[in-house]
Amino acid sequence: MKALPEALVKVCGITNLRDAQAAVDAGANALGFNFYGKSPRYLDVGERDWIADFNGNFTKVGVFVDADPGVVRDMAELLRLDVVQVHLGIGPPDVRTWPALAIDDAATIQENQAEAVLVDAPPLPGLPGGTGKTYDWSRAAGLPGRIILAGGLDEDNVAEAIRIARPWGVDACSRLETRPGLKDHDKMAAFIRAAQKEFRAC
Repeated sequence: MKALPEALVKVCGITNLRDAQAAVDAGANALGFNFYGKSPRYLDVGERDWIADFNGNFTKVGVFVDADPGVVRDMAELLRLDVVQVHLGIGPPDVRTWPALAIDDAATIQENQAEAVLVDAPPLPGLPGGTGKTYDWSRAAGLPGRIILAGGLDEDNVAEAIRIARPWGVDACSRLETRPGLKDHDKMAAFIRAAQKEFRAC
């Protein structure tokens, strides 16, 4: 099991090796790969084989929505995922799992309920996460345990979000793209630098 970093900076919605390598080179210590069929960043069979062999000093996170725990376990083993991030469901008992909740449900988080919990913006119809929408980050301040803050973060607002919510980690996706599934490497690097700088200052 990989050790948890002092502060997590995660880039989600990675769909190709070039973007993955650019994120890691820029300093991201977690990458998210989407296995939700309705997402524009969904990685279908044949598009995901490279993930198993892409390894390093970062955490590989598989994103699942309302998925059968057995399917999640099989995918985690096949692609050598370090963690699964689960929306609207539960992860397999023998796989590291980060539950994902909308901020409206964050009051249900309990101390030590999970290794970490991702807190996202309120969902949109058919889109339980990754909406690119921001919300009042003060609502996430003081939540117990390791909180990963998500929802409309980019290089321009991540420092303020960290100052207000004091999370353990941050997660960005849609605002770092040129189009869904394709990252803007300059925006991605700027987001990572801004997050790292603010975490060091905390």
